Amino acid sequence: MNKKQNEQKIIELIDVCKQFDGVTVVENMNLYVRKGEFVTFLGPSGCGKTTTLRMIAGFDMPTSGKILLNGEDISNLPPNKRPVNTVFQKYALFPHLNVFENVAFGLKQKRVETTYLDKKGNKKVRFEKIPKNIIAEKVKKALEIVDLSGFEKRSIATLSGGQQQRIAIARAIVNEPEILLLDEPLGALDLKMRKEMQLELKAMHKKLGITFIYVTHDQEEALTMSDTIVVIADGVIQQIGTPENVYNEPNNTFVADFIGESNIFSGVMPKDGQVRFCGKSFACLDGGFEKDEPVDVVVRPEDIEILPADASPLKGKVTSVIFKGMHYQILVQSGRYEIEIQSTVAPEIGQHVSLAIKPDGIHVMKKVFRVNRFNGVITKRNTVEFGDGEFDCDVTQLYPGSYLDEEGYLITAKGEKLDLTDTEVNVEVGLHDITMSDNLDEGGAQGNIISLIYKSEYYRYIVRTENEEDYVLACEDLWNENDLVSLSIPKDKIKLSLKVKEGIQQ
Repeated sequence: MNKKQNEQKIIELIDVCKQFDGVTVVENMNLYVRKGEFVTFLGPSGCGKTTTLRMIAGFDMPTSGKILLNGEDISNLPPNKRPVNTVFQKYALFPHLNVFENVAFGLKQKRVETTYLDKKGNKKVRFEKIPKNIIAEKVKKALEIVDLSGFEKRSIATLSGGQQQRIAIARAIVNEPEILLLDEPLGALDLKMRKEMQLELKAMHKKLGITFIYVTHDQEEALTMSDTIVVIADGVIQQIGTPENVYNEPNNTFVADFIGESNIFSGVMPKDGQVRFCGKSFACLDGGFEKDEPVDVVVRPEDIEILPADASPLKGKVTSVIFKGMHYQILVQSGRYEIEIQSTVAPEIGQHVSLAIKPDGIHVMKKVFRVNRFNGVITKRNTVEFGDGEFDCDVTQLYPGSYLDEEGYLITAKGEKLDLTDTEVNVEVGLHDITMSDNLDEGGAQGNIISLIYKSEYYRYIVRTENEEDYVLACEDLWNENDLVSLSIPKDKIKLSLKVKEGIQQ
């Protein structure tokens, strides 16, 4: 592939949004795919990756935004008018047709534009079937590409899962699409076959030279096959980059947690080139942060070296050693921090060790979630409504020196009597100040856990309410994703401030 071709954008999404029944599943998506590139959309189930693929294919139309193909808007073009073919997880092969007939099916339905001269010498255009000999030649070539030459007369029922998957790909590429879309096509295969097919797909892409757009939730598939990975969460792109870039330089804790194994710590940056976490200071290669700015720190398990007990300041006790084939997975407890290490040498459980981390093994990121902020309203009961819930609060913090009289009215330091009903306020709640319970009547709000990330000393959860308000909280206990929970916040942990109205200075 020459450089000029490699720079050509074949697909571009501009501010693409998709809603189903008023619920946003893809939000302001902007990305482009270069001609001949292997791009993977990677993310958990329900993140919007398949919906994005379906919009490129034309099966779903965007609610807003544009999809460009070679610079032309195809947002409302039907699937059969797009030079695109899709391979699904369920291969949808025809059981009553043999391999040849399955692969040839699309070509037999196709009509090609043919120009001819009539008896008077006038140029005419008609749509004709593709000749049988050309169909046979195309099918033969497609089967050669997927390494199934000689299978033309075989029944679909006699094929293995991997062979059926390759027939589905042959049926897609026989039409010579500009873009091949693959929606988790390896999901139905066993682990060994899936690994073999990852390599075969990569080789197939190189042989064909066409654009592949691949959807998966399997980070190993993405790292193995892709030129570019697009990490998606909750309908929003988190990071776009090469497999090496996404793995070594994650944009945020979601990417670090989702791609490979990670130790994620809360830390601070005293100065450029120095970061403090696990109660110790480390040299690092990052900078550009404010002095003592709270940060998230990612250290991959393979970047930690186990040393004798007194060889470095970071010390701990080995609590677990599991053989993983290529390496041992080792857990070390250092104070309240649990640290994962990958090593080819196994220490003894209970052994006291120290740990060393080189500067290039430490990746420092801005902390995305530092505090929960909501817009709130004071009720007639002097509680506060925010985040799709209602909580007891201390309204006297809105006016220093104030107190509540017996009737519940607020008396200011100047003796003024105020009814705070419907007063708009700003609300702040710390991550460690929210607790979860499975007793749904216990808290002031309730929702489902949509995300959890282990951060060495606690789990960071995101709980989403019915009306899509998000609470971010820290908890030492392990809950399951999708659990329905209630949320409680102590009265003294809810910080309130009056909203500043336009044109009025407080």
